[in-house]
Amino acid sequence: MCQVFSAKDRPGVNQCVSGEQSRRGFLKQAGVSVGGALAAWKSPWLARAAHVGGSDILKVGLIGCGGRGTGAVANALAADPNIQITALADLFEDHVLNCWERVKKLDPKRVVVDRDHCFSGFDCYRQLIDSGVDVVLLCEVPHFRPRHLRACIEAGKHVFCEKPVAVDAPGVRSVIESAELAKQKGLSIVSGLCWRYHFAVQETIQRVLDGAIGKIIAIQETYNTGPTGRSVPRQPGWSEMEYQIRNWYFFTWLSGDHNVEQHIHSLDKGSWVMGDRPPVRAWGMGGRQVRTDPKFGDIYDHHAVVYEYEDGTRLYSYCRQMPGCWNSTEDWFFGTEGTCNVLNGFRISGKVEWRYQGPSCNMYEEEHKVLFQSIRNGQPKNDGWFMALSTMLAIMGRMATYTGKLISWDEAYNSQQALVPSEYSWQGIPPSVPLPDGRYPVAMPGTA
Repeated sequence: MCQVFSAKDRPGVNQCVSGEQSRRGFLKQAGVSVGGALAAWKSPWLARAAHVGGSDILKVGLIGCGGRGTGAVANALAADPNIQITALADLFEDHVLNCWERVKKLDPKRVVVDRDHCFSGFDCYRQLIDSGVDVVLLCEVPHFRPRHLRACIEAGKHVFCEKPVAVDAPGVRSVIESAELAKQKGLSIVSGLCWRYHFAVQETIQRVLDGAIGKIIAIQETYNTGPTGRSVPRQPGWSEMEYQIRNWYFFTWLSGDHNVEQHIHSLDKGSWVMGDRPPVRAWGMGGRQVRTDPKFGDIYDHHAVVYEYEDGTRLYSYCRQMPGCWNSTEDWFFGTEGTCNVLNGFRISGKVEWRYQGPSCNMYEEEHKVLFQSIRNGQPKNDGWFMALSTMLAIMGRMATYTGKLISWDEAYNSQQALVPSEYSWQGIPPSVPLPDGRYPVAMPGTA
């Protein structure tokens, strides 16, 4: 089995090591320090990326035609005047056609999609990749992202990859392999973990990394909100597969649960300030207290997880989706010489008193600007490490809340549990099969 990193390691040259050879063992054998390996991962590649015919126009295709996908098209158009949207793809034809009508109105001169380039079905991603695009926006249901990313990179396409990048550990390992392949090919992968591209967040976290609050001893991440996700009523003629995919947010095999699909933004900032290295272990609790109707599938409505790092730092993570409750979306970093509140004021207090006063930005556009500039400059941007690490962090938390067990990083990362259907067809059997009473099986801590 492919093992890329262990709980004690930092990202490196990211070559896949098989068998008993550990990540740290590989680095020692190669004579590369962990710090040097990290620098190698972040350095620009020498190969210059080219696009079709050497034209200044980049042809862009979208996979995943929901609200986020439509928004990504608008962000891409705003980020670069020399792009064209040339193809759209989604599992459902009605999604593609609805999106087509919306995006044509954004900029008729640059949205040049014709009906023959509106693709649907389980193979739609291959049709879009083969349509002549240079760049692919991956905004589909998260379950399909590892497969689609691999196909894009193998075909030589640059990618904007929404979060999360997977819903299970095998998917994360696949994404890491795809990111390494992209590096070898000189292709860019820019992540949809958008706070990484927010000017105020960038400077605030950099100051923390530079020691403004001393050594970090604790982190608190909260993403407590009202209900999210829209339930679509079952229609005559729909198979169970179609029903679940149209209601993907409420099924773990498709979304990862909301602590993976949504709370990953908070966990990513916590991981960022920890130097993007994995924790040693995690434990937690969660459940399904309010959203108990079968229409809400099998996900939980609250999670609380503690991540323990090798140096003793603990990341306390809370997320909840319930109506009528107190809401909070904040990032708190506690150090030996002060504290930092990221989203509520971008400020540092303690030995250093500081508050961000720089320019504002649209982070959703900035990530696309970085993508297109990296392609044009021939200096590929590869976010593969942190987008995979943060996704795995969220999956690890779900494993802890679903089982009620103390989960080590190596146990989580090397897990063979793959959340996949019997086959990718409308007649296939999805992992979440209704019980005789019409409800879906929900994870019960302590029973597995």
